[in-house]
Amino acid sequence: MNAWLVFGLAWVANVGSAAGVYALARRHGAVVSRGFLGRHIFTPNTVAHIEEQYRRHGTYGIFLSRLLPVWRGVVMPFAGIARVPAWRALIPMALASAVYYGALTYLVTRLGTNLDVVLGVVRRVNTWLAVVAGVLIVVIALWIVRRRRQHQPPPPPPL
Repeated sequence: MNAWLVFGLAWVANVGSAAGVYALARRHGAVVSRGFLGRHIFTPNTVAHIEEQYRRHGTYGIFLSRLLPVWRGVVMPFAGIARVPAWRALIPMALASAVYYGALTYLVTRLGTNLDVVLGVVRRVNTWLAVVAGVLIVVIALWIVRRRRQHQPPPPPPL
């Protein structure tokens, strides 16, 4: 399979869907604030705070947030609700999506051609992570034992 074709299809689909979500949120975002969600989550103060953060961190905030897996999905609807201008929302989103899907396509392409090397690296990383986890468990256990001894009431005096 052609990696450039995979990247292009993934990027176009992502940018198109994110732009659609942005447009819908920009056009109908006020409806959200009038219903149940508006009374409990998207209060006028919350929307004003979101708008302020987009004004403050707009372009680079959208770019960086679109690189983070959890935040990728909420950036564009909130940008639409906050009425961020289209160029300030869509350009950084498209660039971040290009970086994200470019890196993802590159990594998957490399994984497929060097599977033995990747499995060796994963094995070494997992070994080190297991060692670090073991050390952390010992440290936490010692800390708990020490805290319990410090907070233990003194023994009663002999009679």
